[in-house]
Amino acid sequence: MVDITHKNNTLRTATAQAVVKVSKPETIEAIKNDTVPKGHVFAMSKAAGLLGVKRTPDILPDCHPLPIEFTGVEYAINGLEITVLFTVKTIYKTGIEVEAMHGASVVALNMYDMLKPIDKGIEIHAIKLLEKKGGKSDFRDRFRKDLKAAVVVCSDTISAGHKEDKAGKAIIAKLESCDIKIAEYVIIPDEIDDIQTKAKYFESQGIDMVIYTGGTGLSGRDVTPEALIPLLDRRIPGIEEAIRNYGQDRTPFSMLSRSVAGTINDTLILALPGSTNGAKESMDAIFPAVLHSFRILKGARHD
Repeated sequence: MVDITHKNNTLRTATAQAVVKVSKPETIEAIKNDTVPKGHVFAMSKAAGLLGVKRTPDILPDCHPLPIEFTGVEYAINGLEITVLFTVKTIYKTGIEVEAMHGASVVALNMYDMLKPIDKGIEIHAIKLLEKKGGKSDFRDRFRKDLKAAVVVCSDTISAGHKEDKAGKAIIAKLESCDIKIAEYVIIPDEIDDIQTKAKYFESQGIDMVIYTGGTGLSGRDVTPEALIPLLDRRIPGIEEAIRNYGQDRTPFSMLSRSVAGTINDTLILALPGSTNGAKESMDAIFPAVLHSFRILKGARHD
């Protein structure tokens, strides 16, 4: 199966359809009057669909087991055609469009099985996805395409040339995947004056976001939060909480990080862990959703 461990849980919804076409009006009348020998067609087919959708990962090998938190089945009769609408909802890391189509298919097959003794000309048509919502594509911000970022690596050892930077490069890779231009990439020692100077300079140059990596731990030289917090006009606790919550699900040491998020005027300031995994996971936790902040900073209303 595809690795989805880096993804965030979001509300996912999918609606699929299947069309069952009978060959004679008497079949429709039998359904409406509940005179089909095998029982109530709509109720039993709905039950079959509810059972079937839960078994999707048992049948399709690349589908992830996931919690099915809502299932709805609707029927619409138009002449000799019965349209099945099958809706599925979950709060999870991956989409559920296959589950919705599987559910619609099972409903249609059960209807076929129940109706075939009285109608030999039944056909199943148009099994397809009608709509899906949720996931990264629904939350990708389209307000601005010209965002610029500066990446600042805070490390005594890396600035002295004793160690290669990997965390900063992981941050850059994530930014580029979100179509954000890298205005500058610098490496500085763990010094409060150097950290503050970079933040003030990049804000004065109109850089949209400044992302620091390193210096957020508990050692005596970890001073990035102490340097940045006095400069911030406003903290954004939700971003900090999202980073630590995401990390805590992956390592019990995430709670020890002192990640910081806030603004200086209209510039977003982020201070992330210095480890490669810590930086990468922090970026995965908040991007691209954090880009919505630039709509709000420019005065746009929440959707």
